[in-house]
Amino acid sequence: MRIRDHRKDDEPEINLIPLIDVILVLIIFFVITATFDARSVLKLQLPKATGEAVTDTTRALSVLVNADGRYFVDDREVLRDDVESLKATLAEVAGADRDRKVLLRADARTPHQAVVTAYDALGQLGFRQVMIATAPEVRAQGKTQ
Repeated sequence: MRIRDHRKDDEPEINLIPLIDVILVLIIFFVITATFDARSVLKLQLPKATGEAVTDTTRALSVLVNADGRYFVDDREVLRDDVESLKATLAEVAGADRDRKVLLRADARTPHQAVVTAYDALGQLGFRQVMIATAPEVRAQGKTQ
């Protein structure tokens, strides 16, 4: 005599809920990391100056110095704040083109030594056309000079 088990036969199934959770987390991670932009992260408060704006910066190499004295060459961050590290990054980004214009953008709260270090590194590498970025001076209305 055959004894039958009346329980339902177990059918194999794949549970997709953990897989969907993992894929959702990966999508959120990639969307957030894809929106990072170096220029939007750095908020610079440029020093004020009067004068005419220079618009011919098409080939200019951009050197940024933030308020903490950290350096950024174009979109690359210099990992240390010494002259040799800055020179190595500048040489790597600019290549052999020493006639290229350099736009130095330093925050108004930047320590003076950080700006001097940037000028020193640029001078040692042979860059001679260095421009410093400033913000236009805001004049109060009704104020006479």
